[in-house]
Amino acid sequence: MSNDFLYVEKYRPNTIEQCILPDSIKKVFTALRDKGEIINLLLSGGAGTGKTSAARALCNELGCDYIIINGSETRGIDMVRQQVGSFASTMSTNGKVKVVILDEADYITPEAQAALRNLIESFSSSCRFILTCNFKHKIIEPLHSRCSVVDFTINKTEQPKLMVEFAKRTFSILEQENVEYNKEVVIEVIKRHYPDNRRVLNELQRYANISGSIDTGILSVVDSSKVKSLVSFLKAKDFKSCRQWIADNPDSSVLFNELYQNVSDLVEPESIPNLILIMGEYQHRAAFVASAEINMAAFVVEVMKSVKWK
Repeated sequence: MSNDFLYVEKYRPNTIEQCILPDSIKKVFTALRDKGEIINLLLSGGAGTGKTSAARALCNELGCDYIIINGSETRGIDMVRQQVGSFASTMSTNGKVKVVILDEADYITPEAQAALRNLIESFSSSCRFILTCNFKHKIIEPLHSRCSVVDFTINKTEQPKLMVEFAKRTFSILEQENVEYNKEVVIEVIKRHYPDNRRVLNELQRYANISGSIDTGILSVVDSSKVKSLVSFLKAKDFKSCRQWIADNPDSSVLFNELYQNVSDLVEPESIPNLILIMGEYQHRAAFVASAEINMAAFVVEVMKSVKWK
């Protein structure tokens, strides 16, 4: 599927003003834009909250040459030396500083992060670095000290306003794509996945491609097939298949949310309280563990031992 076909790429904000962000975060980027400069930044926060979009919009508005590298796809020291190093060492086409946007930087290895620290220093006069991450504690301290940290965590008091803005944006996208939709259903999908706006658009597009419109059916199919496949492995106590499922579905929040939404249909009544307690515990741990995959593996092992499925 081409990027132009994806809603999240086709309708990605081109300017800071178009980004749906809390005022406190937007002011950071508008101030940099107005000054005409970019500093090294570390943008942290949950998936789909607009970190990469804000970084790209800033580069676009300042007319900087930039490259985007996904740290979850190429995470080793060779990536830093070859891709980052080769880009940072060449002159820009317009005389302005170049920018490396390292997406999901918390996935790259500590050795690669250490090498990145040296590149930031070596090319400080001609290149800036914008790192995005979900878990800033996985970024080594020397990188923290070389970057200004911007936290994309959204306060509960700010959520209603931003959800309304995103709902309006979503309605506009669906209308431009000639997709019929039920406003109440779209709002419910937004509530279910907020603040992961990227996932909202992906789920709406996937369902629209299948059904031709957005109706109440989307509320029952979103990720349910994936969760049901994992449940079948849990019932069979098939740890090998569970482990592969975890590797293919790295976002633990998706699993926890879908299990919680469908708990009454999947779990025997007497096991519901226990499952919710286990999910709460492992969801909390996810913010601190060194390996999210191992944390999820521990979760499924505990669930296998103590939860009865229908």
